[in-house]
Amino acid sequence: MPNKSYRNAVKEAIELEMRRDPTVVVMGEDVRGGHGGKNTDENKLEGFGGVLGVTKGLWTEFGSERVIDTPITESALVGMAAGASATGLRPVVDLMFMDFYGVCHDMLYNQAAKFRYMFGGKAKAPMVVRGMIGAGFSAAAQHSQSPYNVFTSVPGLKVVVPSSPYDVKGLLIQAIRDDDPVVFCEHKMLYDIKGEVPDEAYTIPFGVANYTRQGTDITIIALSLMVHRANEVADKLAKEGISVEVVDPRTISPLDEDGILESVASTGRVVIVDESAARCGFGHDVAALIAQKGFHYLKAPIELVTPPHTPVPFSPVLEKEWMPSVERIEQAVRKVLEA
Repeated sequence: MPNKSYRNAVKEAIELEMRRDPTVVVMGEDVRGGHGGKNTDENKLEGFGGVLGVTKGLWTEFGSERVIDTPITESALVGMAAGASATGLRPVVDLMFMDFYGVCHDMLYNQAAKFRYMFGGKAKAPMVVRGMIGAGFSAAAQHSQSPYNVFTSVPGLKVVVPSSPYDVKGLLIQAIRDDDPVVFCEHKMLYDIKGEVPDEAYTIPFGVANYTRQGTDITIIALSLMVHRANEVADKLAKEGISVEVVDPRTISPLDEDGILESVASTGRVVIVDESAARCGFGHDVAALIAQKGFHYLKAPIELVTPPHTPVPFSPVLEKEWMPSVERIEQAVRKVLEA
């Protein structure tokens, strides 16, 4: 099986679906090449394709009717996609950074997420809103957040947070084929990681967690970049004879409650790692789930590892301290094991 980067797996998923289904369209700022006109030099055209080059080359293959550059107005972009989805298209929106959701939140919160319910199932909104999440590049407070917890609170939205090249391709194809609006969160620090990814199209069903490490002593539940840090902790502690299970939910709406509870029942000890928020975040939601439905499994209190309840710092030194680190995750695991 070929090795591919996370970035290329995203692009491949979009390409395959655009070839398979003529109703799939891509919308966003600079997604068609950033050339601004049809007489621009071909070399310049090939040099663009979204902020990280994910859509590079799509305009050349599919043309301007299916790869649509938009003005810098996220509310209009997502509103246009919501309307297009209701007419039978399947838009894939490149929002660049998920931090920009505030500008277009009404189009998701009050429009796309509610079409199916308000029209008694006669309308649907098969659209995907892609965007980068996460700190780690000193991009400061407005380009470094992980607001997936905000979307999870909205009924009617599906929320996907992939951690590997294999998962990002299969989940994105599933998202494009889904008949509900999907918010697709891609951590910017994962774009260059590589892993085995099939050339052909495949799907990964929503609501099915992935056990990236099997273990018996303690469970770490983590998303996105934090899965890799949890795996690093698991590998380190394995040398001491400590068996750590790592659970990656992959989608948080829907959430694989049974998969999480099965792991908790097996180990009895839990650490949850979450980059989204220190208050009302994914970690707190999962902790509440375990307290309500799996309390009798617990041998020790649940430990959460989150950032402080502050904006993301610009300073590289402060940003590193702000993010949940391998060291903090390891400390939390040892604390729960000793409880």
